[in-house]
Amino acid sequence: MSSVKIIPKKLKGTIEIPPSKSIAHRVIIAAGLAEGESIIENIEYSKDILATIDGMKSFGVKIEDISNEVEIEDINSSGKRTLRINGIKNIKIQKEIIDCIESGSTLRFLIPIALLQGEKKITFIGEGKLPERPLDEYYSIFNKQNIFYKNVQGKLPLKVKGSLRPGVFYVKGNISSQFITGLMFALPLLKEDSKIIITSKLESKSYVDLTIDVLKKFGVEIENNRYKEFYIKGNQKYKRREYKVEGDFSQAAFWLIGGLIGEGIKCKNLDINSLQGDKEILNIIRKIGGNLNINEGSIEVISKLIRKRTKEANNETSNGECLKDEELIKDEELIIDVSQIPDLVPILAVASTFRYGVTKIINAHRVRIKECDRLHAIACELNKIGGNIQELQDGLVINGGSKLKGGEVESWDDHRIAMALGIASILCQEPLVIKNSEVVRKSYPGFWEDFKKLGGDVLEWSMGE
Repeated sequence: MSSVKIIPKKLKGTIEIPPSKSIAHRVIIAAGLAEGESIIENIEYSKDILATIDGMKSFGVKIEDISNEVEIEDINSSGKRTLRINGIKNIKIQKEIIDCIESGSTLRFLIPIALLQGEKKITFIGEGKLPERPLDEYYSIFNKQNIFYKNVQGKLPLKVKGSLRPGVFYVKGNISSQFITGLMFALPLLKEDSKIIITSKLESKSYVDLTIDVLKKFGVEIENNRYKEFYIKGNQKYKRREYKVEGDFSQAAFWLIGGLIGEGIKCKNLDINSLQGDKEILNIIRKIGGNLNINEGSIEVISKLIRKRTKEANNETSNGECLKDEELIKDEELIIDVSQIPDLVPILAVASTFRYGVTKIINAHRVRIKECDRLHAIACELNKIGGNIQELQDGLVINGGSKLKGGEVESWDDHRIAMALGIASILCQEPLVIKNSEVVRKSYPGFWEDFKKLGGDVLEWSMGE
C-alpha cells in the first residue's frame, strides 16, 4: 500500500487528458467481435481496461500492442498505446475463468458475450467491492431462459453456462446501464431479432448513447425508441475498422475543477462534440463561476472565483469599497442532479466545498454501490479535514466556503475518491496525506505524475503490505 503527501499549491498549466475508459471498453469488445484486423489507437493500460483485454483474449480474440513500448500486462506504464485486435466470428473459450478485477464494465459487458457459445462453463471472478455489485437483471434473464448460473450467496464468483436466445428482455433502467450495453453487444449476433424494454426511468442515458454509437461505427445498428425500447435485428456482423479513442471527460473533470480552484488549466485531447455524459461538467463549471475557453481539441478553465477571492483577500470591491463579511457569501443555492453523471459526484463535492453558498447534489443513490459508498466516503473524508457536508440518503448538502485544514485521509480503495481528494489538497492550509493512493491505477495510472506536471508538490512512498 502506498500513500502520497501533498503540499498545498494551486495547479496551473496544460495537460493531455487520457483516453475515455468507457469508450475504450466498448471499442475493444466491438473490435474483438469483428472478424479480421482492427487497429485501435489511444488506449491507456488502466486496471479496468486490462481486465477487458484479458477477458476478450479468453474468448479467443488476439490482441497485441504495436506501439513498441511496453507489454500489455505492464500496469505501471501510463501513456497512449495502439492495439492490433484480430477479432473472431465465433468466440472460442480459451480460459474458463475471467478475472474482472474491480471492473463492473468488464463483468457486465462480457457475461452476455460468454453466453454466445453455450458449450463451456465460464466463471467470472473479481475483487474489492465488485463481487457485491448487483447482477439481478441478468439473473432474471437466466431464469426465464433456463440458463445455468451459480453464485455464492448472490455474489461472485459467478458460473454460467448456456445459450442466450433472442426475444424480449425486460431491464430496469435505474440500476446500471451496463446491463443494457452487455445485451446490446450480444443480441445482434443471434439469429433472430430481439427487443430490450426498459421498465423504469433510464439513468446514465449517455452511456447507452456511447454504446449505440460505437456499435454503429463497427457496423451494428440499434434502433432507439425514446430510451424506452431498443430494437436489435439479428444476424448482424461487426465490421473491422481503425478507431482512435477520444479523451475522457470524467477524468478531465478533476483537472477542470483543479483549474477552477487553482490558477487555470488547459485540457487537451477533448472533443466538445462528444457523446460522453460527463461533458456536463462544462455546464456545471459555468454555473459555479468558471470561465471556459473552448478551442478545437482543448478546453481551458479560468476561474472567476479566483479574481473574486483576490478582491476579498483585500476586503475591497473593484471600486475600492470595503466589503462586509456578510457580503462575501452571496452565491445562491445550487442543485445538481447527478442521475445521468454519477461518476462526477466526488469531484463535484470538492468543487462545492470551494464554492460559496449551499450546493445540493441529488439523485445520487446509485453512487453507493460503486467501488465504495461514494456518498459516505467523500462526505466523511472532506468533513474530516474541515468540510461541512451533510449526507442524505440519495445525495449531499454541502455548505461551501470552508477552509480545509489538511491532515490524513483515506481513499476507501476507490480511484475517484483518491483523485478528488488530490484536487481538494489545493484548498488545504496544511499538507494532505492520502492513504492507498495507488488505487488511481484502476482508471488513471498517470494521475499523480500529471498532478506534478501541473505544479503539484507530491511525495509518494510505500507503506508495505
